[in-house]
Amino acid sequence: MPDRQMPPAPIMSVGELDTFMDVAFPQMRDGDRLTVIEAVGPLSATLRLRYSDRNLRPGGTISGPAMMALADYAMYAVVLAHIGPVALAVTTNLNINFLRKPGPADVVAEARLLKLGRRLAVGEVIITQEGLDGPVAHVTSTYSIPPRP
Repeated sequence: MPDRQMPPAPIMSVGELDTFMDVAFPQMRDGDRLTVIEAVGPLSATLRLRYSDRNLRPGGTISGPAMMALADYAMYAVVLAHIGPVALAVTTNLNINFLRKPGPADVVAEARLLKLGRRLAVGEVIITQEGLDGPVAHVTSTYSIPPRP
């Protein structure tokens, strides 16, 4: 049986990502720190969007734009955790399927890289909410990685 290769470990810690994001994306830090990087691991990252009335839409559900922002931020975090602080890595595609209505509570994004190449990173994000069975949203995303000097 062939040996399975271990997935690459992240090269940036949660603390290093937080420090970089404070500089590169201060707008994500305006007001309360609602989006929190909780963990990074081999090809993965976990982020939490803390509950806030400002992320609700009529009907008392977490808004689609808030979940899309969380998913995009989670993909950015998992990509940077594995390539280092490259501010100009950018989203080239993001598709989201809303699967069930999340209530007024925290939502958690589990980002996972499916492919990490020199120029592109492809991943998926599963957004869940405690107390609900299954995901509330499923996201696929592609990031463009700028060439290294």
